[in-house]
Amino acid sequence: MTSTTRLTVAQALVRFLAAQYTERDGERRRLIGATWGIFGHGNVAGIGQALVEYADEMPYHQGRNEQAMVHAAVGYARQCGRLSAHAVTTSIGPGATNLVTGAALATINHLPVLLLPGDVFATRPADPVLQQLEVPFAGDVSVNDCLRPVSKYFDRINRTEALIPAALQAMRVLTDPVDTGAVTLALPQDVQAEAYDWPEEFFAERTWAVRRPAADAGELARAVAAVREARRPLIVAGGGVHHSRAEEALAELASATRIPVASTQAGKGSLRWDHPQDVGGVGHTGTATADELARTADLVIGVGTRYTDFTTASGTLFGASGVRFLNLNIAPYDGHKLAGIPLIADARAGLEALTEALLMHKHRAEPAYVTEYTDDKERWEYRVDAAYEAEDVDIRPTQPQVLGVLDELVTEDDILINAAGSLPGDLHKLWRARSRDQYHVEYGYSCMGYEIPAAIGVRMAAPDRPVWALVGDGTYLMMPTEIVTAVQEGIAIKVIILQNHGYASIGGLSESVGGERYGTAYRYRAGDGTYTGAPLPVDLAANAASLGMRVLRAKTVRDLRAALAEARDADTPTCVYVETETADTVSGAPPAQAWWDVPVAETATRSSAVKAREEYDRHVVARRRHL
Repeated sequence: MTSTTRLTVAQALVRFLAAQYTERDGERRRLIGATWGIFGHGNVAGIGQALVEYADEMPYHQGRNEQAMVHAAVGYARQCGRLSAHAVTTSIGPGATNLVTGAALATINHLPVLLLPGDVFATRPADPVLQQLEVPFAGDVSVNDCLRPVSKYFDRINRTEALIPAALQAMRVLTDPVDTGAVTLALPQDVQAEAYDWPEEFFAERTWAVRRPAADAGELARAVAAVREARRPLIVAGGGVHHSRAEEALAELASATRIPVASTQAGKGSLRWDHPQDVGGVGHTGTATADELARTADLVIGVGTRYTDFTTASGTLFGASGVRFLNLNIAPYDGHKLAGIPLIADARAGLEALTEALLMHKHRAEPAYVTEYTDDKERWEYRVDAAYEAEDVDIRPTQPQVLGVLDELVTEDDILINAAGSLPGDLHKLWRARSRDQYHVEYGYSCMGYEIPAAIGVRMAAPDRPVWALVGDGTYLMMPTEIVTAVQEGIAIKVIILQNHGYASIGGLSESVGGERYGTAYRYRAGDGTYTGAPLPVDLAANAASLGMRVLRAKTVRDLRAALAEARDADTPTCVYVETETADTVSGAPPAQAWWDVPVAETATRSSAVKAREEYDRHVVARRRHL
């Protein structure tokens, strides 16, 4: 007779999660390392009580905002190479719907997070209950259904015994290198507290193998032939290189063949910046070196990339006649993009197989091609130096100069986190990544507010490394709440707030598309009704200090250099606040090296929009479909 244990659904779920592990390449890790939670009536008596019951088995972290808790969990999972993740529990109503943005970010970036939102009563003793959305045409719909399109797996546990297959499916998806992302188990508040006789086997330790599928022999042969035929090949390294821990395999391939390697936002750091074959970021925010190689490449070798519009410059970048694509990707969906030659495999396994085959043929890029991109890269580095240059004087730094001072300070141990605004563009073009995981820019969803909570999650996964959250004033105002969590838990993140009084990135884009920077500045209204008055007297440094963070104000380049050094050595959460100068008076970041499609009004009376449309029409004709 099967042995059973009588527990509530919530208790059984917590016990089950505590017994799940992953394994890859002999490394075994706990799958669900901890649970984040904010409690309300929809989860306090269920999951909340279970977390108290099993506090020794399941660590708990208290958050301040549900979206931010997901961001922290995502940062943790990315730093752990997707081998360990966090769960997030919320109440029903706004607590549950606050998860949606974080869930979309996790799924788009292929990063695992387990969402456990409370749900309305399954038994419907009162209808509606507090915070219930009434849907007249469907009695089985709740606000949690908005999580369906942003989840890789979704289930609602309306009966106790339904937890068993749902929990197992949830673990399968979380550990699947192709399908991982946000996984949602919606938990009606009454079912959470109901008891059931669970088979003991449900709580046995399980180890989920994270597979490394090898390349098909036929696909590999076609891939090798395509590389050997190419005269101007270019590797585009995406986030899949990091997810697979394939950085060394990529470096071996690049060194052996001398094929240049450009990187997407998610793939930056796949090679160290000073590797001879690294040519920097590619696409709209890329380097001139990488983008010129992309324009003239006859074979683009995509490794673990989704080919987003920022990478392809909205279909205008890879423009050489007859250009072909070879796509090494673990996901068939991405492997077949741009009518490419698919090489469906784990990135590391595929790169190792390619390297072995090409070495057999003693294949190397042509010397003249190597000399060309090496010289171009050297010229680009001079431009980086010019943007970074900041003498120790009493003037405000520009944003690139802030990065330059930080660049002087950090080692390969430091981790930089960013997601939105003008910083991703400057970082992609300028930052010199020193290690495989130093550059942590979330650009799949480019979510304002990600940086500070993600830094907490990363620091949890890497407690001995300096972790920097780089935020503009717009991003900071979106979600500073988890500073309180960092202070409470003693998580010594470093936050750099760059104050430029508005949405700098969108302000620039607005000007370029005829929007005249309308509604993008943080300023008082002027007499004509526009936001062109004096800057708002908002003191973000004081705000951070009021949340418990130590704050260092840097008014000049000299101040900044001292403050960043002090913050790096700090063992408590520390913020460096700096007002930046515009690039109008001193050297700024180089402009975009490739186009990005943001449609412009086809008809307008204002001259700015008319000129912007003329410029748009000039660029859009270069777009092509690769068939």
